[in-house]
Amino acid sequence: MPTMKALGGRGMTRRGLVGAALAAGVGVPIGIAGVAGRATAAPADSGPARLTLPAPTGPYRVGTVPLHLVDRSQPDPLAGPGRHRELMISVWYPARDVRRYPLAPWMTAASMRMLLDSAGFNPEAARAPLTAGHEGAPVLHPGRRLPVVVYSHGAGSHRSDTTIVVQELASHGYVVVTVDHTYDGYSEFPDGRVTVQEDNYDATPWTYSRDLRFVLDQIADLAAGGNPDVDHARLPAGLGSALDLNRIGMFGWSKGGTATALTMGTDRRVRAGLSLDGPMVSQPPPTTDLYRPFMLMTAEYTRTTKPAVAEFFTHLRGWRLNIQAEEAIHSSYGDNQWLVPQLARIIGMSDEDLVDWIGTLDPTRAVRIGQAYPLAFCDLHLRQRGGHLLSGPSRTFPEVRFIP
Repeated sequence: MPTMKALGGRGMTRRGLVGAALAAGVGVPIGIAGVAGRATAAPADSGPARLTLPAPTGPYRVGTVPLHLVDRSQPDPLAGPGRHRELMISVWYPARDVRRYPLAPWMTAASMRMLLDSAGFNPEAARAPLTAGHEGAPVLHPGRRLPVVVYSHGAGSHRSDTTIVVQELASHGYVVVTVDHTYDGYSEFPDGRVTVQEDNYDATPWTYSRDLRFVLDQIADLAAGGNPDVDHARLPAGLGSALDLNRIGMFGWSKGGTATALTMGTDRRVRAGLSLDGPMVSQPPPTTDLYRPFMLMTAEYTRTTKPAVAEFFTHLRGWRLNIQAEEAIHSSYGDNQWLVPQLARIIGMSDEDLVDWIGTLDPTRAVRIGQAYPLAFCDLHLRQRGGHLLSGPSRTFPEVRFIP
């Protein structure tokens, strides 16, 4: 079994090990004091403790469903002769009548155990947090069809690593599709197979982009009334008819941010793109001029320190924006910024070590930034809803700088 590499594409550091453990749910059953919004409630039970996630702030309850896809245009030599590339995705959406539908875990139990074991922890130590998503709940149609947003993760990660952002968008009326890039992270299929990061798989940003274009095709199949799940899993009531194919956005973290840019350069179905600290490094690089909206939320991969990011920004010919939260590090716009401090309580991590892993951006502030700015971007460019948050510095978010 290959060992897990760092989330986002860096070497296996102490920070990467903690990220791997957190992806598996090492933690405590309470959230951090002062979180914006309430924590997602977990049912009372015995056994290993769970982490918690902050609840989304939108007016709608959230539903979710996993789908198993097969790209028959892409042979999979790692799986064996005659096999094709398989992907797991999750669809998140505003839901109605959620009482009979259980909350979905952040990751599956098998993926959790493998991640824990790979990171050197007891694989039975703890469970993943519960999300705000109710598995299989029927879709709420608040009026017209709903805009769609696709998410791509970083290297060595998984489709759940920005669940705080994802369920925030869903709670405000978006359908969000999150994608596991098989062999560049941890993913479990319905038959119980768990795939991990494979050293002999060429998982480039272009590989990610190919996955994303395939997923866009499957979204179109859903909207046309089809069921792309190869196992014919039951779809939530009203899912296909809720999708607006004329309003598709995309965002990604790290390598997924680069893949978002590449996909926009090759597929005009994506109307707006957002990168969460993407390095913009690929062969060939993303040098196509884009006349559609694109926003950078930078941290470590900045235009000042990374020539590839600066070069990419020059190719944005339409609406563009670069913002950055002071004291943010590479993982600050994802779930780890919230989850690592909970782990620190359990293992007795020193304040100095905690800063080494998450930086000095306050987790509660990171959550609010992650909820507010991607939502404002999608509202502006997929719903044409104005607002002042993206117009300039905000008193509500004094730590967010606008980079000219």
